[in-house]
Amino acid sequence: MSTLRAHKIGSLLFCPTCGTLLDLPGDGERSVKCEQCGHEEPGSSYEGIEITTRSHPDAFPSPLQQKRKTQTKRHEGEDVGKGTLVSEKCPECGHLKAWSKEMQLRSADEGSTIFLSCASCKHGWRINN
Repeated sequence: MSTLRAHKIGSLLFCPTCGTLLDLPGDGERSVKCEQCGHEEPGSSYEGIEITTRSHPDAFPSPLQQKRKTQTKRHEGEDVGKGTLVSEKCPECGHLKAWSKEMQLRSADEGSTIFLSCASCKHGWRINN
């Protein structure tokens, strides 16, 4: 076993020899072996480390999240022909409002298609339900 100790950054431990991110030790394992260079890090290096994981809400988009975050806002005067103003992030400019129209383009037993148009830059995209 080497006398070098892993480099700690936040809650992550990196191999002191090659810099590879080291795995967590499994139950009952006294050391962790680097998959790249074979360095063995004692399991005691992981004691007292608090592991916190955070991710941005848009990091893992899913159809269910899209349905949940799309909210009907209003129908008003001259904007009625554009559809419904909803909270939806434009993939082009990042604006958080878009006009939405729903149409049944596929067979009746399949979901509808939602057409969106950015309220700021007018970029258009669609989501299949």
